[in-house]
Amino acid sequence: MELIMQFFPAFLLVLCRISAFFVVAPFFSSRNIPQTVKIGLAFFISVIVFLNVGFDTKVTADATYILAIIREVFAGLLIGYVAYIFFSIVQTAGALMDMQMGYGMANIVDPITGASAPMLGNLKFMLMTLVFLGINGHHYLLAAIMDSYKWLPLDNKLFQIYYEGNVTEFLTRTFADTFLLALQVAAPIVVAMFLTDFGLALLARAAPQYNVFVIGIPLKMLIGLALLVLLLPGFGALFQMVFDRMFLALEKLFTIMRS
Repeated sequence: MELIMQFFPAFLLVLCRISAFFVVAPFFSSRNIPQTVKIGLAFFISVIVFLNVGFDTKVTADATYILAIIREVFAGLLIGYVAYIFFSIVQTAGALMDMQMGYGMANIVDPITGASAPMLGNLKFMLMTLVFLGINGHHYLLAAIMDSYKWLPLDNKLFQIYYEGNVTEFLTRTFADTFLLALQVAAPIVVAMFLTDFGLALLARAAPQYNVFVIGIPLKMLIGLALLVLLLPGFGALFQMVFDRMFLALEKLFTIMRS
């Protein structure tokens, strides 16, 4: 019992970081995964990580221990949030495409997040999740959170790194890059819809007897769906590029937190 109480504070810190990571990490935070599975997976991964790194650092349950728990929770949330930002690319791109194609009012409830999501964004999100699982991306995410202790040990100075502003600058830059990627993903259909609107405007000027408000919406839907079918085979390579950016961003985050 004395040995357990000696190492329990360090194990609790490991459990806090792993659990916080599972709260926001893509795929693992899905509502389709039962809570018991998430808790059990977080516990067993924490045991594995603790057996590797928990005995190297002596943690004392003193007055600063609460700050250490908050620090580990922040670390887990930060790592999971950076990974989740890249999954939100397809949701943002889908929302832009839906607004241009006329599906903006037909939002559906996303069963993964439980929030209202655009139709095309939800479709792309499911395809992205399948590609992510197909390339064993969930294994790489688990390896990332387990390897984070090599870059950010239990006795880290994360609050000091937050105070220096490097993490804030990194998050701002990453958010801007992901938004730019979302615009690039939606660009083919958005540009096509703009050209369609321009053509309908010319038609309304040249032949006023045509009611462009009646023929415009189904025409844009047909053109948008046709382009979507043409672009669908390239989504696999596109999503793999997004995942490469995600893992590079995680590696950069670990480098910043280590400094």
